[in-house]
Amino acid sequence: MNDDLAPLSARIDRTNELLQRMLAEVAKTPSTHAIFVDAGYLYAAAGRLVAGTEDRRAFDLDAEGLIEALIDRARTIFADSRLLRVYWYDGARRRIHTAEQQSIAELPDVKVRLGNLNANNQQKGVDSLIRTDLESLARHRAISDAALLGGDEDLVSAVEAAQGYGARVHLWGIEAPEGRNQAEPLLWEVDSQRTLDLDFFKPYVSRRAAQAYEPSAARPTREDVRFVGAQIAAKWLAERGRAALQELLPGHPYLPGSVDQDLLVEAEGLLQYSLRGQADLRRALRDGFWEHLQGQY
Repeated sequence: MNDDLAPLSARIDRTNELLQRMLAEVAKTPSTHAIFVDAGYLYAAAGRLVAGTEDRRAFDLDAEGLIEALIDRARTIFADSRLLRVYWYDGARRRIHTAEQQSIAELPDVKVRLGNLNANNQQKGVDSLIRTDLESLARHRAISDAALLGGDEDLVSAVEAAQGYGARVHLWGIEAPEGRNQAEPLLWEVDSQRTLDLDFFKPYVSRRAAQAYEPSAARPTREDVRFVGAQIAAKWLAERGRAALQELLPGHPYLPGSVDQDLLVEAEGLLQYSLRGQADLRRALRDGFWEHLQGQY
């Protein structure tokens, strides 16, 4: 060999040796997965499947037990992979944790991310949080696989972003009693699909007993009920703020179904009297609610 090429050859040999060592280390490094849970989809789909309702107030969810079950399921699917963590996405007024969300956040290996809730109890900003985390983790090679429990078409961009950095995205769904509860474009985009069935969720979802009120000889007056409606409106406005009020006002005299149901349940609790089937009292309740809100605008 030419003496002038000897140093170059030695450097090439050292470089090859370093590359071989690096590749050997990479081969020994386990792959990593994370679980991404859209809690809005979870509560709605699991509630309908097990309890026959999407109303969160009508059933209890053992979130700790369910998260453990999801981790165990991922462990069987990604057998040679380690768990990074579980990401739990939900909505809350002003992004302030509820007691339930706080207890979930305190679980090991769980990160709670909060979007907002509007006046109609609809989540806002959750899909963008999922996309941000999926894309960031994939870009930094923190995960090789993502198990995504959700169904919204808006998650397609999150899937595409993660796949663009080489991560594989596996969509997990919840059995639908009828039809489908996941958007077709999302089903088309992911790398694999799995459905969790009724038996999977039964141990973790239980319907609450209906609140029973003792029969009362003293039926509340319309004015009593109107006053309670105003009380609830004052509390509603204090918790949600003027932005939520501005969203609600254009719908007058009608209330969104979720708000109307909340109003009914809270009023019955304050009055200790069932307003079911009491059309005149229900109208008085709504009138009191609206009058207070309009008086504050």
